Amino acid sequence: MSSWFGQQQQQGPDPLFLAKTEIEMYNDLFVKMSSTCFVKCRSNFKEPDLNIGEQSCIDRCASKYMEAQEKVGEVMKRVNEQAEQQQRAMQDMQR
Repeated sequence: MSSWFGQQQQQGPDPLFLAKTEIEMYNDLFVKMSSTCFVKCRSNFKEPDLNIGEQSCIDRCASKYMEAQEKVGEVMKRVNEQAEQQQRAMQDMQR
């Protein structure tokens, strides 16, 4: 494909679309983690600040949440790689 100026357009996904998608994904992750950890750890609504116990709970909760997300990401990566290999094998068989 060529653009208006006769230059070749980049093949593959649009980098701006990928960046926006990644930002949305991290925003969603942060919102879910924040609400989950807030509900789990916030116990006293009489004081405006978090107490030491609540701060520790939120630190542990956020750490565990991110660890879990990382593990899920690793599993999904392996599943996607296996699916790609199977798809390539099917394409090779059809040739």
